Amino acid sequence: MPLPFLTADRAFDAPGEDLALPFDDRDQWRRPYRPGPWRVAAAALLLLLASYVLFATVIISVAGNPSGGAVCLGIAAAVIASALRLLRMGAWVSAHGLRAVRFLSTRTTPWGQVREVRTVQQPVRWLGLPRTVQGQALVLVRADRAGDGPAALVTTHNADFLGRPEAFDRAADSVEVWADEYRHHA
Repeated sequence: MPLPFLTADRAFDAPGEDLALPFDDRDQWRRPYRPGPWRVAAAALLLLLASYVLFATVIISVAGNPSGGAVCLGIAAAVIASALRLLRMGAWVSAHGLRAVRFLSTRTTPWGQVREVRTVQQPVRWLGLPRTVQGQALVLVRADRAGDGPAALVTTHNADFLGRPEAFDRAADSVEVWADEYRHHA
């Protein structure tokens, strides 16, 4: 079964490649980088936990407690949904705009409202925890929200790029290429 949210653009994998937009269907939302090993490991652990909960669901249901089995089934479904949402998190691009997917929210910014997408040095959260470290962030500056500060899309210390600075540079460059290409057309 193909999982489109795990696929990434192969053209950006090789360093030194041209950063042209190599997609045939630019209207489709895509993440221009692969999910990082920390994100995939966390999702795998959640799915492992869900398998144990589903096994407990079967045992509880066979033992004659259908309401307990239903509760366990609901818990397993919530854990599976959390693992899938964790895998979808990140910055997504298409011809329509730039989408920042968080665990509990998604914000889509049309290219016409994007003033700038740039990489900056700033304190960033380490794996999304309250602890901050010095790193780089790909930030989005929206034209319609001049009073708000720039919103960080991805950082060098999030679950996709921790310990992979080259991957962060390639991903930031590819999102910036999308922004440069479509901001001027919007």
